[in-house]
Amino acid sequence: MNAIFFISLLALALSGCFVTGKPGGGMEIIPILPAVVEVDMDSHYEYNGYHYYYDHDRWYYSNSMGGSRRELPRNRWPREVRHGNGNPHR
Repeated sequence: MNAIFFISLLALALSGCFVTGKPGGGMEIIPILPAVVEVDMDSHYEYNGYHYYYDHDRWYYSNSMGGSRRELPRNRWPREVRHGNGNPHR
């Protein structure tokens, strides 16, 4: 049974998703951001049904626009962030 669980997690990881524990228990599958992201005027980026926020050089995510935000692990951050006007910020 544990082998099936770990194989499933490995398949999700290879498919470009991030698996994490949910507050209160359970698992949550978060899509990994593309290498280059262009945020809007509010430093917001929506991708595959999740909302990502770039604030003070850190990335956060939520499953709804007004939902509570959790910090995205650094190894899941995009390589480059652009701010609506096309200017890169690495």
